[in-house]
Amino acid sequence: MMSGEESRKSIGGATATPPPTKKIIIKSADMPPDLQRDAVDIAVSAFEKCNVEKDVAEHIKKVFDKRHGPTWHCIVGRNFGSYVTHETNHFVYFYLDQKAVLLFKSG
Repeated sequence: MMSGEESRKSIGGATATPPPTKKIIIKSADMPPDLQRDAVDIAVSAFEKCNVEKDVAEHIKKVFDKRHGPTWHCIVGRNFGSYVTHETNHFVYFYLDQKAVLLFKSG
């Protein structure tokens, strides 16, 4: 019988490590849970593809415009203040590790 540690070994004897998980903290939301999950999933994907915060924000905004209709706005960064007006049920503010993501629909 194999222990849990042994079952995680790959060919060649090296221990396989799962991909690093992002620490996700929803700070504020006026959005259905399924839309929040979509926002987090898209943001994780954007951070994997893009190195610049502006490009991450652009990717999230464009995907949300396409999937959920215009007009979405997205701000990504470590340090910013904001005060926004948004459509009801279309706002989420969360952290992925150290980066904040503000996504809302307006207009």
